[in-house]
Amino acid sequence: MIISNLSVPLLGLVDTAVLGHLDSPDYLAAVAVGGTILSFLYWGFGFLRMGTTGLAAQHFGSHNAQQNRQLAAQSLLLAIAISLFILITSPWLLTLGLHLIDAPTGAAEHAQSYAQIRIFSAPAVLINYSIIGWLIGQQDTRWPLLITLTTNALNIILDIVLVIGLKLNSDGAAIATVIAEYAGCGLALWVLRQRLQALPGQIDWPALRRLADYQALLTVNRHLFVRTLTLLASLAFFTAQGASQGTVILAANSIIMQLLMLTSYGLDGFAHAAEALTGKAKGKGEHSLFMQTCKQCATWSILTAFVFCGFYALAGPSLITLLSSIDSVVNEARLYLPWLVVLPLASMGAYLLDGIFIGASQSRAMQNTMLLSALGVYLPVWAMSQNLGNHGLWLAFICFNLARGLSLTVLFVHKTRQRQWI
Repeated sequence: MIISNLSVPLLGLVDTAVLGHLDSPDYLAAVAVGGTILSFLYWGFGFLRMGTTGLAAQHFGSHNAQQNRQLAAQSLLLAIAISLFILITSPWLLTLGLHLIDAPTGAAEHAQSYAQIRIFSAPAVLINYSIIGWLIGQQDTRWPLLITLTTNALNIILDIVLVIGLKLNSDGAAIATVIAEYAGCGLALWVLRQRLQALPGQIDWPALRRLADYQALLTVNRHLFVRTLTLLASLAFFTAQGASQGTVILAANSIIMQLLMLTSYGLDGFAHAAEALTGKAKGKGEHSLFMQTCKQCATWSILTAFVFCGFYALAGPSLITLLSSIDSVVNEARLYLPWLVVLPLASMGAYLLDGIFIGASQSRAMQNTMLLSALGVYLPVWAMSQNLGNHGLWLAFICFNLARGLSLTVLFVHKTRQRQWI
């Protein structure tokens, strides 16, 4: 899962490096803005991955193959329905997103074109969420690795061909992503077909038309939907506040954020392991196995966070230079490098505990702690640190991640003492 996850920010880093060496920061800023809008749309429905994983792992632990087969079909149908909704409403959704972020004029024009192209990958993205989530729940991380690596490797190759070779700039990056997402989706559908053929039983087709049979999936997903939208709104707010300070700061923040994504996706490898293994323990009804999994994942998460902190402290300036050759952007990004150095430790708790709570299908707690962290910590700290400029924005973001981890830790301790996990 770590290797699979790291290929995602690697793609973002390649996008940043390719666009960051063009003659204008507008292209890099455009992808930052357009990518934020699309992340909001796509990851707003990220519950298709998270909710499916937790329930699939529990069915796997209880050896309920029929329910696992049914869950795969339900999640896939939801993905198709939601993606059609996104495509139909995309003209209004993209216009609203660009208006809310209010990017500088040059970047806004390129961002609109970038987003209009990439929106056509919606069905492939959401179908991949469902299938990868289901596979992780089956304790299978090899196929998700191959699906993700295939998608991102193709995307990187097409980036180089379309952006550098054919000079299509930010539009080329968008076209590359769309093609790669559908290639990955084709592989994911083939894998799902092979896995379902190996499971005993048959899909109950009439049940797929009964809303009542979706109750477990929809209940978990409802809370995850609110939680994920709150998280994405917080990230979009960060991008918008950077944009309000000009194209150079927006581009510099984009570079630091791409490096942060390397950390978050790396640590999410342990979170995804926690989802699969704690869900399996819950399905088996084994409390000791559940706690053992939590302790092992926590130990490795802490060690990995320290490694990332040291890596950014030593290699951060060189990484920034590698990602952009625009002097004003490089100099600005280096001013905010210290925030990146401390972010892995500040964020580690939130990433890991998200995985544990997803595996146990404790999605209401995730929703409530996210709302508390965003509304009760992130926005107030940002409001009180306006005089610090972009440093104040990074301070608020650090506090937001700390609050997520601390609030989930309090709930984890309470549920453990009350033996509420199993």
